[in-house]
Amino acid sequence: MDIRALTFDTGGTVLDWHGGLVAALRVIGATRDVHGVDWHLVANDWRRRAMRAIVGQEQPTFNMDDVHRRTLPETLDHFGLSAFTAADRETLWRAWHELDAWPDFPAALARLRARLPVVSFTMLPTALVVDVSRRNGLAWDAVISCEMIGVYKPHAEAYGRAARWLALPPSQILMVACHNFDLNAAHRAGYRTAFVRRPAEWGPEGPPEPNPNMAYDFVEDGFDELADRVLAP
Repeated sequence: MDIRALTFDTGGTVLDWHGGLVAALRVIGATRDVHGVDWHLVANDWRRRAMRAIVGQEQPTFNMDDVHRRTLPETLDHFGLSAFTAADRETLWRAWHELDAWPDFPAALARLRARLPVVSFTMLPTALVVDVSRRNGLAWDAVISCEMIGVYKPHAEAYGRAARWLALPPSQILMVACHNFDLNAAHRAGYRTAFVRRPAEWGPEGPPEPNPNMAYDFVEDGFDELADRVLAP
């Protein structure tokens, strides 16, 4: 297989958004003497609202940071969390910029980058990817945010533009994600595809689609295994 570059979904494939949001919610909940709330449900509700607002957008006047800010009050109202102050809400919004990467990712990324270009190809805004990458010591060869393209996954134009910017045919790019909708669209655009399972992405309830729904080029339980296979002689 002639792979000349790898593009990584970042929001759930690389980053533990659920763990980061739950930790921030717990701290604020304790500060405000809020008890009996399932913070896992709160985090997942916020994520679902944000995804519904950004997936498939074309030429929006907002980015995902804006969506996170706009949908947070909806989630807090839904769970009756009126005790959270404006400062609390700002802290929660900022938590997206302070997420940790999955533990198996940084070392695998370094291994892959020693041989091939590695690119963050994401619906997250550029500023967020810069912040979390610096926090986690992630060295990308490039960041391609759908914010730059103006068209959001899973539109074919997002994948086509990314390939043109990398000056590669899609068939020489391996799209890596834990989400079927992203990989299915990449496959239709001509990319090679790698499904890496992230069973803890949505916390105790598990991801809505923990397994591949089509035949991808690679299906792996972790990033070490993916690096082993991609870099095999």
